[in-house]
Amino acid sequence: MPNFTDVTEFILVRLTSHQELRVLFFVVFLIVYMTILLGNIGMIILIGISPQLQSPMYFFLSHLSFVDVWFSSNVTPKMLENLLSKTKTISYKGCLVQCYFFIALVLVEFYILAVMAFDRYMAICNPLIYGSKMSRTVCVQLISVPYIYGFSVSLICTLWTYDLYFCGNVEINHFYCADPPLINIACGAARIKEYTMIVIAGINSTYSLSVVLISYTLIVVSVLHMCSADGRKKVFSTCGSHLTAISMFYGTLIFMYFRRPTEESVEQGKMVAVFYTTVIPMLNPMDYIVRETKMLKRQSPKQSPKHAWTMQNKSV
Repeated sequence: MPNFTDVTEFILVRLTSHQELRVLFFVVFLIVYMTILLGNIGMIILIGISPQLQSPMYFFLSHLSFVDVWFSSNVTPKMLENLLSKTKTISYKGCLVQCYFFIALVLVEFYILAVMAFDRYMAICNPLIYGSKMSRTVCVQLISVPYIYGFSVSLICTLWTYDLYFCGNVEINHFYCADPPLINIACGAARIKEYTMIVIAGINSTYSLSVVLISYTLIVVSVLHMCSADGRKKVFSTCGSHLTAISMFYGTLIFMYFRRPTEESVEQGKMVAVFYTTVIPMLNPMDYIVRETKMLKRQSPKQSPKHAWTMQNKSV
C-alpha cells in the first residue's frame, strides 16, 4: 500500500508564471467578470420588471443568466486572487466545495438548455396550444427538475472525489479544482472516479443533447413546411442565440470531460476552461440582447404580464 498523506490544502497552478502577464490577466479577467455580473444580473432584473418579457422563453433565460453568474463566481474570484497572491493555495474543503458547485451548475445548465429547446419546439410547432401547455406552473416545474437533479448527482460525484487519496503531490495543474486534474495527481481510488466521471458526463450530455436534437429536428421539419420566408426568418432569429449557446457550452465541456485525464489533456482542458468559465457566461446575454430589444419595441407597453405569458407564441 502506498504511503497516503492527510491533505489539508492544494496548490493551484496559475495561468502564467510571468509577473507582467499575471497583472495583465488579472485586469482582463476582472473586466470580463464584471461584465458577466452586470450583463447577466441586468438581464435578470430586466426580465423581472418588464411586462413585455413575462413569457416562458424569458423565464428560462433568466434562470440561464442566474446559473451563468453562479457558475463564473464559483471559479473566477479564486482565479483572480491566485494571479496576484504568492500562496496560490486552496483548502481541501474549499476544493471539494468548488468541485461540488462546478459539477452541479454544469448539469443544471445542461438541462436548462434542453428545457429551452423544448420550449422553442412548443412555441414553433404547436403555437395554438402553447399558451395553455406552457403555463407558469408548468414552467416552474420544468425549471425545478434541473436544479434538483444537478445538485443531487453532484453530491454523489463529490463523495467519490472525497474518496481519492493523494501521496504527497498536492499541485493541481489547473486554476480551479476540477475532477480531471485531481484524478491525475491521485494515487488511490482514481480509476473508479475516472470511469464514473466519464459515464456520468456521457449519460447526462447524451440525455440533454437528445432533447435538443429532437426538438430542433422537429423545428426544422416545421420550418420546411412554412410558405412564408418572413416566418422562416423569425424562427431562425428566435433559435439562433439558443443554438449558439448550446454549441459553445456542449462543445467545450465535451472536449474536457470525454477524454482520459492525462497531463496533455489536462493542460489542454485548462485553456478550454478559460473559455467556458469566463467567455461563455459573458457572451450569453450579448447573444440575446438584440432579440430583447426587438421584443420591447414590437410588443405593446400596455400588455399585461399574464397576457404576455399566454400570447408568447405570437412573438415567435
